[in-house]
Order: sequence, then C-alpha cells, then structure tokens
Amino acid sequence: MITEFRLPDLGEGLPEAELVQWLVAEGDTVTLNQTIAEVETAKAVVELPSPYAGVVSKLHAAAGDVVAVGSVLIVFDVLGEDAARAPQSGSAADAASVGAAAGPDIPAPAATPNLVGYGAAPQSAGRPTRRARTVAASVSSAVADTAVLEAAPHDVLHAPDTVEAPLERPRSTPPVRKLAKDLGVDLALVEPTGATGLVTRADVEAYADRIGASAPAAAEPVAEPAPSSPAALVGGRVERERRIPIRGVRKHTAEAMVRSAFTAPHVTTFLTVDVTATTELIASLKADRALEGHRIGMLAVVAKAVCLGLARTPELNSRWDEEHGEIVEFGYVNLGIAAATQRGLVVPNIRDAETMSLVELADAIGALAETARSGKTQPADMMGGTFSITNVGVFGVDAGTPILNPGEAGILALGAVRRQPWEHRGEIALRDVTTLALSFDHRLVDGAQGARLLTDVGAVLREPGRAMLLR
Repeated sequence: MITEFRLPDLGEGLPEAELVQWLVAEGDTVTLNQTIAEVETAKAVVELPSPYAGVVSKLHAAAGDVVAVGSVLIVFDVLGEDAARAPQSGSAADAASVGAAAGPDIPAPAATPNLVGYGAAPQSAGRPTRRARTVAASVSSAVADTAVLEAAPHDVLHAPDTVEAPLERPRSTPPVRKLAKDLGVDLALVEPTGATGLVTRADVEAYADRIGASAPAAAEPVAEPAPSSPAALVGGRVERERRIPIRGVRKHTAEAMVRSAFTAPHVTTFLTVDVTATTELIASLKADRALEGHRIGMLAVVAKAVCLGLARTPELNSRWDEEHGEIVEFGYVNLGIAAATQRGLVVPNIRDAETMSLVELADAIGALAETARSGKTQPADMMGGTFSITNVGVFGVDAGTPILNPGEAGILALGAVRRQPWEHRGEIALRDVTTLALSFDHRLVDGAQGARLLTDVGAVLREPGRAMLLR
C-alpha cells in the first residue's frame, strides 16, 4: 500500500526543518523505527525514524532542502501489518475521513504527528541489513515490469532474462555510495568487509582497482589568499563576498537574541575575584586517585556556587510570565551551559542541578559538552532552563555582557583565569584572578539582588570552604 509520510512537528513548534542527509535510498526495504534521515531544526540535529515497515518508493527532498512541517517527505510501499493501519495517502483529508468513519468518540489521527521514534522496535538495536530484491524471470504484465524498475532503478542496471540468485544492495553510507557512483562501481558486486556487512570506502576502491575503473577527477587546487586579504580565489576569479543562507541553529540563535534583547531590560554587573584557593582545590582533586576519571574544572565549581547562590536569591531563578501577569519562581535549577559548536551556539541544561554534588555536576557538564560537540543535543535538552552559565574564558576573554537566554532571569559569564599581581594579606603577590559578569532581567531582579548573587558566587570561588556556610 502506497503511504505518504509527512514531516512531523519535532516537538518544538517550529515550522520547518532542513534535511541533513538521507540514510536510505529509493527501493530500500526499511523496518519500523529504523533511522531514515537526519533533519536539522533551529535547535538540534534529529534522527528521524521510519513510522512504517516497507519499501521506500520516493524521496521528496534532497540533502540541504528546507522542508515545511506537514509537507510530504517520503513515500513508502507499506508491508505486512503496517499496511492495514496506514492511511493510503497520508493527507489531512484522509485522516479526517478515517476519524469521521470511526465515530464521534474516536479522535482522527493527526496529519502531522509529533516526533515519533523515541520508542524503538524490538529489533532496532542497529540499522538492519536491507533485504534482497529479485528480478523475476518473466513478468506477467507491463505494469508490473514498470513497477520493478521504478522501485530500484539503481540496483537493476542490466537485468537478464532469467535471474537465478537475488540481487542484494549491500549496506553503505551516503559518501561511499557517492564514491561508487563516481567510479562507476555497482555496489551489488562489491564484497563488504565492514561490520555487519557494511561496504566501506576501501572495499569500493579495491573493487575499482581490480576492474580498472577510473578515479574521479581531482578538484583543481585553489590558491589560498594571503591572510591579510579578505578576498578568496574561486574558479580563477577573485570572490570578494560569500553568501551563506541563514538557517538552522544560526537562525534560531539570532531570533532568540533579538527577542531577548528587545524584551527584557538587561543589566550587567561585574566582579573580579581572586580564585587561587579554588584552583588549588581543583589541582588537589585532580591528583586524588579516588576521583580519577572525573574532570572537575573551574566551570563545575562555578556551577555549584551558582546553585548555592540561587537558593539564597531565588529572584534570579525565575521567569516573567507576560500572558498571566505573574512572576514564576522555580524551586529547582535547570542549569543551562552555553556550548559553542560547529553548527552554532546551543544551550542545553542540566536538570535539577541543585541536587548534584560537585563531582556529579562535573560529569554532567562533560557529558553535555560531548553531546553538543557531536551535534546530538536533542531539542528537549534545550528547553525548560531556569538560569545559564557561559564560559567565555575558554576563548581567552576576560569578560563580556552576555545576553539572557529567552525566558530566564539571569546568565553568568565566567572569564579567563589569569596569573597576575594581586593584593593578598596586605602584600602584592601573584594570584589566580578571574572576572565574573552577571546579566539579569531588571523587570525581575533589582540591582541589590543581582549584586547579592554575584558576591555569593565570588565568595565561594575566593574561599571554597565558605560553601559549607551557605544553605
């Protein structure tokens, strides 16, 4: 049964998503919940699972396309039990008619469902091997013959009159399939050596060498411009401008920052602190064999200090609810950690950070950073934050005026820790010094409250033992 699958709402209320790459091709057999594509929303790259088991009939978008929520993304020829439950066209009208026929008490299925796939099929631990497809020795009608060729045009290149063995299209990644296409290699003839029968790049290249296939022409080298020159040499001509589409994380970040800057009246206050005692504490913790494997750094100590400080100044852990005319104070801390990635800035948060020990916070920050760098941060991980920290010190920056994450009352910027002359016990000594910058929403937070949180955090960093006195 031919069934359309439309791009669902990915749980963020966003109107569109960019197709990063397909993990299947037309003619492939897929199973329920098998990952079929990666799509990038304004917040994260999301793996899209298949809602049906069947054969991919048609792909309605190419990598790089921006697809509106509700638009047809892929068409399946649904197999087995899924065929009985799947609407034949997947359109909103069909979905409504199904609901109407079922009776007034049974809701109609959604035309564009919320994100599916957080539950996996029983046998979906790994991407399944694509099933073999056969070409029949004789076809009873021209219609059937056409259907076979349309289902797998790239698998059956030269179909003989009779086929004794099934032709199987081995598993491979999109870059390997492109390489095979460039070299004129039929993947069905390549012996796979990768894990679980995966055809690797080396397999394709080795096969091409055996049959004497010509390698794709190498791109003509492009001269690098001098470091002082803003122009780039492209195709033999100087290109003085480059246009980059505004989409994905960059688009979302820009919209959020503009909304925050022109909605919440920002105030930023600074505090420079001697953190030598904290750096000495961190060094001793790193030398403790009992803590081996736990990367406890300055950011983790600052996170702990912030959680302690917010308990004393809850105004910084709140939200301005314009719709209901209320201030919402949170009894928990979902601590956002700003992470710079190749896709742009993301701010995932650590749930219930106030309940964690220093070691647990360090582990959570490490896991969060690793997930962000790999581009696997999920939209849900970036929702519901109550306060954020941004570590600008990793870039060698001393201080800045951070912009609030929309919906939050405060954000703390941690500057670089520098060894410099500082007054200590009545004398000048070399000490480890950093600058903290706290931005807050002046609708929610008065200057005295902002100063209180900042000095509480500074006091913990100046003398970590003072954390024992805070509650």
